[in-house]
Amino acid sequence: MELTTVWFLLIAVLWTGYFVLEGFDFGVGVLLPFLGRDEAERGTLTRAIGPVWDGNEVWLLVAGGATFAAFPEWYATLFSGFYLPLFLILLALIVRGVALEYRSKSDSTRGWDHAFFWGSLGPAFLWGVAFANIVRGVPLDARHEYTGGLFDLLNPYALLGGAATLALFTLHGAVFTALKTTGELRERARTAARWTGLAALVLGGAFLLVTQLMTGTAGTWASVAVAAAGIAGALVATLRGRDGWAFLANAAAIVAVTVTLFGGLWPDVMPALDPANSLTVHNAASTPYTLGVMTWVAAIFTPVVLAYQAWTYWVFRRRLTVTP
Repeated sequence: MELTTVWFLLIAVLWTGYFVLEGFDFGVGVLLPFLGRDEAERGTLTRAIGPVWDGNEVWLLVAGGATFAAFPEWYATLFSGFYLPLFLILLALIVRGVALEYRSKSDSTRGWDHAFFWGSLGPAFLWGVAFANIVRGVPLDARHEYTGGLFDLLNPYALLGGAATLALFTLHGAVFTALKTTGELRERARTAARWTGLAALVLGGAFLLVTQLMTGTAGTWASVAVAAAGIAGALVATLRGRDGWAFLANAAAIVAVTVTLFGGLWPDVMPALDPANSLTVHNAASTPYTLGVMTWVAAIFTPVVLAYQAWTYWVFRRRLTVTP
């Protein structure tokens, strides 16, 4: 297998890990004002993700760094053409992180809770918009520079993608909350999972169907089916009170959605509306020497990082009880 293919797959894996892990962080933030009826419950929700949220964001940093090193042309075109939406995502993530760090140190948490909510909702929606545009294709010239404007990115398909990821991540947050809490908070999370699950099934199904018709292959039909089955499985498991299975089923759905997007993208990394100007794994890649060195570094350090993060989740695996 060529190293360009290896690194395309590795970047897809990094984005998959980010969406699976950071997805429930976003979902908890979106659901915060709806599930947390008082300060004690809202504090419990933030404590549920407190030990892991910053570790989850490492996946984004590594995905961005890997893209820069392995496919510098892709990185340059993406971050120049999508400058405003990516800046808004970065700003939202900063606001969200500050809110999580400082809400426990403030006498009044209401403002921090609003910041946490909007800092979670924004990226949950905008990541779908960004990836929908990447899969759909954007206006690029012969030098692979983006020639469109902001409103070119806010097309109906991209907005549908944003709505789909927002619903899917919110469902992920609901099943995670049900898994991590007890009592009334857990029951409200289960109720939220039922409603958000239906929304994710409708919006996600519509988005994946359109994606499949535009760019899909015979192989990605399987991932579309897995995504639908995962969301449906999360709903069924929630109704039966099997919170762990609900979380795993929805995580599988997020994995399948990401596989569908990257599977339809290959061998392009940034399709152009004019196919002659598209960036591919070949014309956007670094030199073979660079890719070779990166492969050895990834092979050595990736298992260490995965082991540490798995240990963190194991240590903080217990359910939380609302305390006044």
